[in-house]
Amino acid sequence: MNIILLSPNSITGNHARIDDKAAITHIRTVLGAGVDDILKVGCLHGLIGTATITQMDDDSIRLGGLSLDKSPPPKLNLTVILALPRPKVLRRLVMDMTAMGVNRIILINSYRTDKSYWGSPLLNKIDEYIIEGLQQGIDTMPPEIVMAKRFKPFVQDELPTIIGDAKALVAHPYADTSFGVAVQTGLPSVLIVGAEGGFIPYEIELLQSIGVQAVSLGSRILRTEAAVNALLGRWLD
Repeated sequence: MNIILLSPNSITGNHARIDDKAAITHIRTVLGAGVDDILKVGCLHGLIGTATITQMDDDSIRLGGLSLDKSPPPKLNLTVILALPRPKVLRRLVMDMTAMGVNRIILINSYRTDKSYWGSPLLNKIDEYIIEGLQQGIDTMPPEIVMAKRFKPFVQDELPTIIGDAKALVAHPYADTSFGVAVQTGLPSVLIVGAEGGFIPYEIELLQSIGVQAVSLGSRILRTEAAVNALLGRWLD
């Protein structure tokens, strides 16, 4: 955690209370903070600032001198559309994309998405993964999360509106055009990445039929997690 996120309900005037066990453990064991130490904090959906620890108990930490006066970093003008990966991979991906400032994350179905993934209890913990990502990236504004369980209706009926007049790219290991060449004329506003094994030819063709350009990351075939982070690295330049 590079910032401690506070819920609006935990703030009263210039005082706040931390009840989250993970945050308390982090403050005690990782930061090694105690009474009178200053913490970097932020209000979820709000501003960033500092507060001073005034009291520490086993199950709560009280803060005083709360001052929230800085805006969070701007979001990327980017929607990432991701074929639902294995639940454990999803946790890391949501955290990383949130930390990097992705504005919207759309989880979709695909031929190679194991249908059991949609029933995983870890999907119900996405909000927790987002909080972890925000605290890593020193941010307070969560990305929008959308789930689309039917590939073809989503691509044909919803995706054209999402793309509009912007550039949209889909990562495909066998594409003729490289990602580096495709972004020479500007970064896309929509980035689409498949699950392990990528999209099947039919899915690529359907995406291309609405104007999405297929791009590769070179001769190496990467895991979904590595591919997403490699692609998003371009926005960090």
